[in-house]
Amino acid sequence: MTGSPAYSLAELVIVAAAEAWRGNGEILASGIGIIPRLGAGLAKLTHSPDLLLTDGEAFLVEEPVPLGQSARASRCAAGWMPYSRVFELLWKGRRHAMVMPAQIDRWGQTNISCLGDFRRPKVQMLGVRGFPGNSISHANSLFVPSHGTRAFVAGEVDMVAGAGFKAERWPPGTRAARVDLRFIVTDLCVMDFGSDGHAIRVRSLHPGTTFDEVQAATGFPLQRVAEMPTTRPPDAEELAIIRRLDPDDQRATVLKGNPPGVRRSD
Repeated sequence: MTGSPAYSLAELVIVAAAEAWRGNGEILASGIGIIPRLGAGLAKLTHSPDLLLTDGEAFLVEEPVPLGQSARASRCAAGWMPYSRVFELLWKGRRHAMVMPAQIDRWGQTNISCLGDFRRPKVQMLGVRGFPGNSISHANSLFVPSHGTRAFVAGEVDMVAGAGFKAERWPPGTRAARVDLRFIVTDLCVMDFGSDGHAIRVRSLHPGTTFDEVQAATGFPLQRVAEMPTTRPPDAEELAIIRRLDPDDQRATVLKGNPPGVRRSD
């Protein structure tokens, strides 16, 4: 589009990630990782000013804390936010986190623990951390920087760290009603769980990407919205905010090769 600002795919994805918090109101927005964190900050400074943010240590902040060592002196605390208070919000459901699992399956179950058999894993990762409790206590969205069948697996994830909608995984007398999975943002598209039975659905394609390409990079069948839109690019104001929150351009390290926002067909 003539006159549109140039942008990277990382910047497009940050804008898409920010949309996950639109209309959430006064809740704690937790972006885990560079892209989700910048997305939460962008949401706070544009369409969702009521969001609560932290400095990642012990304080609430009105202004998102920029990434990098050079930003430390600019912190301005608006209130005390120790770990215990984070848990108060978490257990009451007043949090929406965007996390980065290593594996996701068709039921929305996530894995950050290990790859391969749990008893003799090929790769040992983080353990489950807070995924079990978080996945049944508050809303969660997901960010995947490299959309492929290693992340979106054909069967079940190797180790269920975060609960999903697979009925067989829920003990007798319980159900997955408390699971609140919102969006999945990747380097190819934006997805959600809006189809029947919480099936994963493509809701927008990044510029230059096709649904067939997304399906080929996914280990299970995907649903799609009837009228497939293109993911909205960042405007000049959003780009200025992103670049202010990430003055050292750490976002350029997240997606391999730091590609442009519009995918080229070579």
